[in-house]
Amino acid sequence: MEGLYGAVMEEIGRYTGLSPAAFFTIAGMMVVVYRIVTGMFVGPEDYNKPPVAATIDTVDSDSKSNFVNKYFNSSGAARGSSVQMGDMTEEQLREYDGSDPNKPLLMAIRAQIYDVSSSRNFYGPGGAYAMFAGREASRALALLSFKPQDINGNLEGLGPDELGILQDWEDKFIEKYDKVGQLVAEQTTTNADEKTEVAADDAQPQAVGQAE
Repeated sequence: MEGLYGAVMEEIGRYTGLSPAAFFTIAGMMVVVYRIVTGMFVGPEDYNKPPVAATIDTVDSDSKSNFVNKYFNSSGAARGSSVQMGDMTEEQLREYDGSDPNKPLLMAIRAQIYDVSSSRNFYGPGGAYAMFAGREASRALALLSFKPQDINGNLEGLGPDELGILQDWEDKFIEKYDKVGQLVAEQTTTNADEKTEVAADDAQPQAVGQAE
């Protein structure tokens, strides 16, 4: 053992040109400096950032449910007087993503639209959840995912655990935010217009006949 120790000390002197005492002193100082520098760039707030999808996928359903509760406990959201928007299509909803500061900040869960303007620091531009603003985010919330392809209202393929998490989100939104409208399909408005046009066309010949 003493022979190995002596050989290591000899190699340190040969490759560094330093005595063993000087080498270990410098190495210790480098470790201290490294920890100080990393401490300057990694603050406590960095440990409180929302988890990314890859990390969330590794935790169990109970932890995911707790994540929803912790988020709302720290969001500081409060209900207020919101303008009722009524029926909106997804295209119309996207106009309320926070890009226009004069418009309320909206998002939808299960086709129900909520005013999240009171949490602009979360859902507004630059916020941790800005990608959900102006969108139907049911699937993403159920999966606790930030992937763009999950930000929609499609619930196909979701299991009981994911649907339970979505229910937690919906319950909290109902409690914290004002519901201001509901999403309607683009086709609904189009069909209504077509029916009106058809009815008008059918009525026109009858009116002409009566005039004769």
